[in-house]
Amino acid sequence: MEDVLYLIIGLIALIVGGEFLVKGAIALAIRMKVSMVVIGLTVVSFATSAPELIVSVYAALNGHPDIALGNVIGSNIANISLVLGLTAFIFPLSFERRLYRFDIPVMLLASVLFGLFLYSNSSLNFWEGFCFVILLLVLIIYLISKSRQEEQIHEEISSEQMSLLKLVLFLFIGGLSLYFGTQWLVGGATGIARLIGVSERVISVSVVAFGTSVPELSASIIAASKKEKGLSIGNLIGSNLFNILAVMGITSMIHPVRVVDQGLLTNDIWWMLGLALLLFPLMFFSPKKRIGRVEGFVLFVLYLVYIFFLF
Repeated sequence: MEDVLYLIIGLIALIVGGEFLVKGAIALAIRMKVSMVVIGLTVVSFATSAPELIVSVYAALNGHPDIALGNVIGSNIANISLVLGLTAFIFPLSFERRLYRFDIPVMLLASVLFGLFLYSNSSLNFWEGFCFVILLLVLIIYLISKSRQEEQIHEEISSEQMSLLKLVLFLFIGGLSLYFGTQWLVGGATGIARLIGVSERVISVSVVAFGTSVPELSASIIAASKKEKGLSIGNLIGSNLFNILAVMGITSMIHPVRVVDQGLLTNDIWWMLGLALLLFPLMFFSPKKRIGRVEGFVLFVLYLVYIFFLF
């Protein structure tokens, strides 16, 4: 009963945190004069990826490497299939060409590099993590500078002003809610999952990954409902990038992460790569440049198929 209570309270905290985070991110985009897509790929992605970072570092330091790895792999699977699928099913999402010309190829590159590092020696070491972090810093600098040079903010958006104090307060409340909400949700969900006797790998790629992906789900749905659809998709692509480059990068720099359950390499990572690859034709061949309800439903069903075969 206690685990169920933590699950519900955590979910409420994550929804509240997502609301504050999106409002703060929109205001920050106006002040920095960059597009909503870039803010989604950077600020919101970093905030919503914070739960994955906290969980993975904690798991690696406490001798649970499969949770550290499975959390990121499972979260990336959930972001594309569950989160994007549900969001697009509720609010069909239009997108810019830059997503499949630059952002998704970069995400694919990071995903492939992640897979190669793991397959080379079934682990991630300090220098591989360092490589991830450097790539992330280069990417952030490039995105912000390019956005300032080429993209303009719509007049109706730029007219909305928020004081600096309020902006910082919104981001702080959002981040704090996500932090505690994740702890409660994951704690409750993991407690329930362990009662049915499943492995750490299965727990991490399903229950823990779902819990740490709830911030992305709430932030994306809230952003889409506010017509900030570029922020919604950008958040998901950016979150997957941050999960690999920041979460796995920082975690492996603090403590080497090795694969214990080979199912991570023989099954889970292939789902992650396959879904990331699926996004490219899904967007490239879309005549209306949007992910509609049909595509969203297909992505959601793929997530259910993954979970079904997992258990």
